Amino acid sequence: MLTKIPKQFYFFLAAIFILNLVQSSFTQLIFDEAYYWYYSQNMAWGYFDHPPMVALLVKISSFFFNGELGVRFMSCVLSAINIILLWMMIDNPKKNDYIKHFFVLVFSMTLLNAYGFFTLPDTPLLFFTSCFLLTYKYFIKKPTAGLAIVIGIFMAALMYSKYHAVLVIFFVLLSNLKLTTNKFAWLAVAIALFCYAPHFYWLYENDFVSIKYHLYERPNGAYSFEKYTLGFIVNLVAIFGLTFPFIYKALFKTKGNDLFNKALIYLTYGVLIFFFVSSFNRRVQTQWIIIVCIPLVIIAFNYMLQNKQALNWIFRLGLINTILIIYLRMGLAYQPLLFNFYYETHGNKEWAKAIEKEVGDIPVVFENSYRNAPMYSFYTDATPTFSLNNFMYRKNQYSINDSEEQVRGKDVAYVSKYLNNPTFTYTREDDGLYKGKYIANFQSFRKLDCIVADIPVALNSEEDVDLKIYNPYQEDIDLKKLKFAITYMDHYKSPVETLQMTPESTQTGNTLLKEQDTTHFIFQLPKTKKENIGYFRVVISENDLLYGLNGKAIPIK
Repeated sequence: MLTKIPKQFYFFLAAIFILNLVQSSFTQLIFDEAYYWYYSQNMAWGYFDHPPMVALLVKISSFFFNGELGVRFMSCVLSAINIILLWMMIDNPKKNDYIKHFFVLVFSMTLLNAYGFFTLPDTPLLFFTSCFLLTYKYFIKKPTAGLAIVIGIFMAALMYSKYHAVLVIFFVLLSNLKLTTNKFAWLAVAIALFCYAPHFYWLYENDFVSIKYHLYERPNGAYSFEKYTLGFIVNLVAIFGLTFPFIYKALFKTKGNDLFNKALIYLTYGVLIFFFVSSFNRRVQTQWIIIVCIPLVIIAFNYMLQNKQALNWIFRLGLINTILIIYLRMGLAYQPLLFNFYYETHGNKEWAKAIEKEVGDIPVVFENSYRNAPMYSFYTDATPTFSLNNFMYRKNQYSINDSEEQVRGKDVAYVSKYLNNPTFTYTREDDGLYKGKYIANFQSFRKLDCIVADIPVALNSEEDVDLKIYNPYQEDIDLKKLKFAITYMDHYKSPVETLQMTPESTQTGNTLLKEQDTTHFIFQLPKTKKENIGYFRVVISENDLLYGLNGKAIPIK
């Protein structure tokens, strides 16, 4: 229990907590953090890319502090509590003699260290994984209704953190299939589903946009062993740094002699195998496998307490990791330490202020950048901002909220990389030249939905294809303001060619898309000489903007 934890433990914990607070205060946001800060400005039960837990953390942090710490404070708190939870899951009576070894092990894990202050969906995922495992440890000793309710709440909290959390729940269940006959386990499931019901309803109300994106619409490419599978293997090393041989050796040597250790082993191997298989289909991002850090802290430290050689080597190599990590963390806040290497935490406030100085207080529309729009808003207090997405990008939170409505009809500064005759420019050392111009009475209709039956269409055929266009806006839209085109894509849904076409209305003389109504058209696919075409998408340009993302990808025969 907490009362039995030695004072030395709390001294180390306090040092890490203070370090994370200082780091949070003096390090500019990374782009994903700015995006999640944008989430928190309009709290909801779900968002385009993720469930809402990360937004809740930012919102709570903002009650205590302003600026960067107002985004990251709760991450610092959760990471500190997480260390306590990890300690509580270790039963070895010798552990109190090796407190410094435990902290070196935890602090030397690169991503576990980073999520001690960054606010990302993986931050609550790690925390609630520990909460879930600790409660499960008590549950398998003596199942009770009270523990079942707590486990159910933690399962829901896991799923509110990140959809990958389903792996945690699934592999722990797989390690103990007798749970399927345990009435208290079913009570936990019922509680979890009840707590998660608001998010299910949000998904239903938003046409399951998050699920569709993660399953079908995430960017992908042709398989490359170097980028995909080898990249996954490199990630297995990167999350632990120099200690990785001994940590994986601890995993190989650990036996599932009891249900809790069995759960830790199943969870670790399950996640690693799942993403290894996934690496043959897509690039596995490093943070996707970070869940394994939680069981591997427990497995590795227990192994260290039983193996003197592992204890000494992990401690020594962990100290080297720690020194390197501290140096890199200093470089996150003060760029010159990284020898002119620019990371996401460098220069954001500066470029945002430079644009604000140029455009004043008028709204800024960023083309194809859900990253730049919230970062600009965070560092300038400018509202509204909007990310207008074209056919070369992807949808995001700006595609489903009301940000477009907030800039429609206003004079805006339009910032893009695609402009030919810009009024102003600025250069970011990490991302090249950006161009800007002023647009009076800005009009965009990116929520126009082009609906084509999900049936393969023959390329270069002359068959008519039915098209329905739903206008969700509370105004009629003149068809003369719109241009239509077909974007041909390869088999990985990357744009290959965009050709203009003119759909014919099935209603003679129709010149409008009626408000909140569906208009019917027919069209023929424009001829193309391009090869390796796998899909097409109906796209719309309004007021000479680049074509948007108005229809879903339809397969080509």
